[in-house]
Amino acid sequence: MRPYQPPLDPWLDTVYCDAQLLVLDKPSGLLTVPGRDPAHKDSLASRAQAEYPDALIVHRLDMDTSGLVVMARGADIHRQLSRLFQDREVEKSYLARVWGEPAADQGEVDLPLICDWPNRPRQKVCFESGKPSLTRWQKLDSDGKTSLLLLTPVTGRSHQLRVHMQSIGHPILGDPFYAHPEALAAAPRLLLHAQELGFEHPVLGKSMHFLCNPGPEFQVGNGRD
Repeated sequence: MRPYQPPLDPWLDTVYCDAQLLVLDKPSGLLTVPGRDPAHKDSLASRAQAEYPDALIVHRLDMDTSGLVVMARGADIHRQLSRLFQDREVEKSYLARVWGEPAADQGEVDLPLICDWPNRPRQKVCFESGKPSLTRWQKLDSDGKTSLLLLTPVTGRSHQLRVHMQSIGHPILGDPFYAHPEALAAAPRLLLHAQELGFEHPVLGKSMHFLCNPGPEFQVGNGRD
């Protein structure tokens, strides 16, 4: 198991805050919620709750994934926001730099996923007992060796984007679970970023839309050679 060394600066990057909810920019390397091991106590949730004691996690990002996370302030708002996610009424998109270049400009991956139990937390494609999983993708740029993709998860399975990209031969750079050695060595971290969140505010009733740019390592030529 890799040592847990979460980034410390910034300690908490608040994109938006009101009386009902928070939108935070989670860095790669920080758990969304505390782990069972005391060494994994530090997390986005615990940092947020130290400043906003009523903050509650609504959804999660993998430790290695960066980007936008919304937290509810109070149990009633938590129920309302959770319903939006469950009913797929939240607009989400991710940026990923992947190995190689897809032949098409856009497409989708419709492959059922299940936990690879002996190798957890890894997931795997399983046509017998996997849960339906759908990802849409669009190619934004490519230098031939790697490509920047816009990923839109229709479902929200664990590691969905990571497994789906691997399954079509384009693993995400820097992925410690699913990238082959060259793709793993091509970036200093998992190059997957939750760049967009959109939903209707549960109290104000207005449309909320947030965009969060990734770091420079997502640009062509800024990974490891």
